[in-house]
Amino acid sequence: MQLKTPIIPVKQTFAKVHAEHELHLEAICVFAAIGFFLDQDTYWKDEVVLKPASINIIDEKNKLLETKPWFEWHYTPRDITFKQTLDEFSELFETIIKEQTAGKKVILPLSGGLDSRTQAVALKRIEAEVFSYSYQFENGYEETKIAKQIAETCSFDFKPFTISNGYLWETLDTLSELNECYSDFTSPRQMGIYDAFDTMGNHFSLGHWGDVLFDSMKLPQLSKEEELEVIQQKLIKKGGMTLATKLWETWGLEGEFKSYFKARIENLLNDIKIDDTNAKLRAFKSLYWAPRWTSINLSIFSAKHPVSLPYYDNRMCEFICAIPENYLEGRQLQIAYIKKRAPKLAKITWQEQIPFNLTNYKWNKTPYNMPYKIGNKLKRIANQTKGKKHVLRNWELQFLGENNQIQLDNTFEKLNTDNFLPKSFIEDVLQGFKGSPSSETAHAINMLLAILYKLK
Repeated sequence: MQLKTPIIPVKQTFAKVHAEHELHLEAICVFAAIGFFLDQDTYWKDEVVLKPASINIIDEKNKLLETKPWFEWHYTPRDITFKQTLDEFSELFETIIKEQTAGKKVILPLSGGLDSRTQAVALKRIEAEVFSYSYQFENGYEETKIAKQIAETCSFDFKPFTISNGYLWETLDTLSELNECYSDFTSPRQMGIYDAFDTMGNHFSLGHWGDVLFDSMKLPQLSKEEELEVIQQKLIKKGGMTLATKLWETWGLEGEFKSYFKARIENLLNDIKIDDTNAKLRAFKSLYWAPRWTSINLSIFSAKHPVSLPYYDNRMCEFICAIPENYLEGRQLQIAYIKKRAPKLAKITWQEQIPFNLTNYKWNKTPYNMPYKIGNKLKRIANQTKGKKHVLRNWELQFLGENNQIQLDNTFEKLNTDNFLPKSFIEDVLQGFKGSPSSETAHAINMLLAILYKLK
């Protein structure tokens, strides 16, 4: 059997290889460090995930016999003006959206950013039937306000949601089955409204990966050593190196985790034949980050309705490879597209540049943004005096507070397996978080939850 994978796969496709059926402990350490499995790694040594943009020969026992690429990321910028680029993008994007959503009742998640707003413009132009929604954290930033304005301007049906404190514990079993424990459990906020998807429509149009394809990392041209350092810094989660190193040492693996990880990343970077630093690192993220992190929790959507992703489309990836890098910096193409096609949407607040919008965001600097900053700080202080802690991150909603602490203790007690990790190891991680709740200690909780759930 022959299987051809997309440039950015929507889901993982597993195959068997010749190896012992045992835990791939080195791969699990990488997972603990960066939050996703690297390249073709899985939990098991005799199982792999098919590479993106590859043609694979698989036998009747699902064993991988041969694999070869059909597409390789490149940077071949054309001699083209920005206006020509914008015209090409506009036509391509609207063509993809139209093909993906024709005859369907589209469900559009809206945020205060640019990717879903760009989709909204295209869906409005092709007169699609759209149900839109947005969500925000309980006691978090009121993101749904911006989304509601976008929906109203486009005349879309719209519903706001609030992701409640501690929703995770009631959905953990379902979520672990959907993402197969290849991601942490607090990142996919959509799980908090999972049942509401049933009556919204019959097809998701999702805006994932637009922010990577249509922006630059704004880096100067770097040496290979500098590129390696930069990508490692971007990959490693806060607290990730500490957790991975402890696991490595607990399992008595050969050498040091840091050296192993560096060598893996260096080999993967060297395989990308692109000289331009920004284009090369975008290719790296699209090869490894998108399919092994971003795509994992798309399973939550696809369990309810079919999904399509315009930015994942093969034609969009090929288009990006031929665009001059300076046209991508600062989200220029998306901003120009929205301003040209839907000027009213351009005047709605851009969440990344609050309180400014797409027409005046360049004024988001001192002293022009000081009134907003002062007012926002005073509002947070007022909420804190009322006992309302401002929620910024997913883990705060799920791990902080007395009830969440009880749920954490009970969950880890059920998952504890001495033959995999000593009970003392898990207790140290729990006590580390309880003694000092932070992004670093919460990351360790997140990763151990996923790992232990997979192996329970």
